[in-house]
Amino acid sequence: MNAVLVTGGTGFLGRRIVERLLAQGRPVAVLGRTPAPDLEARGVRFVRAALDDETAVRAACRGVGTVFHVAAKVGVWGRYDDFFRANVLGTRAILAGCREHGVARLVHTSTPSVVYNGRDLAGADESLPLTMHCPSPYPLTKAIAEREVLAANSASLRTVALRPHLIWGAGDPHLVPRILASAQAGRLRIIGSGKNRVDMVHVENAVDAHLAAEAALDGPAAGRAYFITNGEPVAVWEWINALLVALDRPPVTRRISLRTASALGAVCEATWRVLPLKGEPPMTRFIAAELAKDHWFSLAAARRDLGYAPRIGMVAGTAELVAALKSAGRLA
Repeated sequence: MNAVLVTGGTGFLGRRIVERLLAQGRPVAVLGRTPAPDLEARGVRFVRAALDDETAVRAACRGVGTVFHVAAKVGVWGRYDDFFRANVLGTRAILAGCREHGVARLVHTSTPSVVYNGRDLAGADESLPLTMHCPSPYPLTKAIAEREVLAANSASLRTVALRPHLIWGAGDPHLVPRILASAQAGRLRIIGSGKNRVDMVHVENAVDAHLAAEAALDGPAAGRAYFITNGEPVAVWEWINALLVALDRPPVTRRISLRTASALGAVCEATWRVLPLKGEPPMTRFIAAELAKDHWFSLAAARRDLGYAPRIGMVAGTAELVAALKSAGRLA
């Protein structure tokens, strides 16, 4: 059976992909920085390495037929060089490893941020150009990586890029915990009109899309990129407030204009660069735009070429999330 390498296989999405592959009885290797003794006990070959360790990354590709390249440096703030090393050089090492060891398929986890243009994106499709100008290094470096992955598509190495937007669900260690922490600290503000619509994707739907993309690499998916969402854009501030209320938290009512938020973001960015301060600024120009503008995408291409159909809807997924948070005692 076709063996698989999953980079970032101990992360939120990567771990779910690994679990699904193991359930299918497939041999799995994981490349990551955090040891996973429980996975190794189940027969997973674990390669402990960072993405900028080119030798280890290339060697990890030995003996597999498919690579799911999920790992990346994610964030809205940081040094460009750090993002470049992980997201660009790491992806180049994966591509080199695939060529060196005869890997036939590469499913690359990209992001919708690669088409950032500072404007509303409503029903946007894959015809949008990759960003060349963005106030955050994450979209810039992920755009370079996606471009190189798709350019590498060939008869011997078939490649595809998926762009899941705001992955969430029970066990999410990033998106929802940050929302709750910011709300608890009184830092959340509705930016702009508060009516902007945003796409999200439940983690299990994102896993479905990755496995479907691997299967579709023998067909029309090779050399292409696809937006992956729940197909149910929500008014993001209404969704956040409904989540807070369901968790017995007060809703967000304070507001700030996009212009003010962008100006504040520019000041914060300059301050963090000059001093410099640790951690991420409380506001950046990129965050301001993401929280105030429409970001929802067409699923037509993914439905047509991958046979992708979201299984877990926003209502059911949100109910599952609330129950999981309450059960875990996160709100005590």
